[in-house]
Amino acid sequence: MDLTIALEHRFARTRDGAVWTPTSLSRRSWTRYLGAFERVRLLARVDHIAEARPDWLRVDSDRVEMAPVPHYVGPAQYLARWIEVEHAVRAALASHPHDAVILRVPGTIGGVAARALRAERRRFGLEVVGDPWDVFAPGASDHALRAAFRWLATSQLRRLCLESCANLYVTAAALQRRYPPASGAPSFASSDVELGDDAFVDAPRTTESPAGPPFRIVHVGTLAALYKAPDLLIRAVARCARDGLDVRLAILGDGRHRPALAALSERLGIGGRVVFLGHLPSGDAVRRELDSAHLFVLPSHQEGMPRAMIEAMARALPCLGTRVGGIPELLSRPALVDAGDRALARRIADIARDPELRADLSRRNLTRAREFHERTLQPTRERFYQEVAAATGIRSDAHANGAAHATGA
Repeated sequence: MDLTIALEHRFARTRDGAVWTPTSLSRRSWTRYLGAFERVRLLARVDHIAEARPDWLRVDSDRVEMAPVPHYVGPAQYLARWIEVEHAVRAALASHPHDAVILRVPGTIGGVAARALRAERRRFGLEVVGDPWDVFAPGASDHALRAAFRWLATSQLRRLCLESCANLYVTAAALQRRYPPASGAPSFASSDVELGDDAFVDAPRTTESPAGPPFRIVHVGTLAALYKAPDLLIRAVARCARDGLDVRLAILGDGRHRPALAALSERLGIGGRVVFLGHLPSGDAVRRELDSAHLFVLPSHQEGMPRAMIEAMARALPCLGTRVGGIPELLSRPALVDAGDRALARRIADIARDPELRADLSRRNLTRAREFHERTLQPTRERFYQEVAAATGIRSDAHANGAAHATGA
């Protein structure tokens, strides 16, 4: 049986037909599905480019292919192309009626695919990877229709979780509380992080591990929206600098808010302390930045289960995060902070000046991250895939039997 996965990630296709990603969700990401399915089709947006950058990652293979959706960025471009998008999604699903289908939600493509599947009375599984209630929270989104988007997206996700044949949540409990599965429906919990042996360091940092000066902070997240709060972190770093801490901040990620964030750094007088590194491919390039940092900070307004934080924990890097989504499932109390640049600045300074606290956080993080190794997570994922395949197989058999009956076979 083949599998179609509908997802929000944007890919790029070069003239030779190869498909690329600048950051995550490369070939390695789809290997986990190929033990349960013969082939994977990615129903996602695809941009057409002349050539890929040398550090981009290949996506397609002999068992992974694209079901391309017209490219767009943001609500305005979607509205301009929504008819094309709807047609492409429906056509892709209709052309493979016996595929199992998994929707990675929340997201526009998953919502469009769900409407098409309802019309065909086809079953689907869900991978629930985020929370739209927090994505569109005040401070996380600046869109004029933020409140309407928040209500609509949250309502749609609740409905999908009640309709699906099986749910895989990236949190142990946080997303399940707000978006419960239907009574009796199979439900699983497993992060979608990718951690093999090479992702881990051998030992935690100690009280003797240097922490500058300068004290180096790293942040990883999209700059296409502000729900990971890089603006709040920049303000907190500015407070730390004014209070005498020699601090530097490296921001990994890119998006439309990057120029405004760079301007904010200049206005606060820390332009020389903040570096924007843009998109880095997952793997060694990101790990080098994590290994050279003294603290990973994710002051998000919303999270599912933050993969970047788990990757940082696997490098035994002390982490600091807000009490949202799955972050409290990862971090101990001393590493959790309420939203706000004042509280964040105080906690950064506390960690910078306390080598015993840094060593304790490093030890806790490495121990916790080992629970997210691929060999630990994959059995749970496999059980979810089997549930989705079984539910789709029942539907496919019924469809085939009905067609045979209609033709008198």
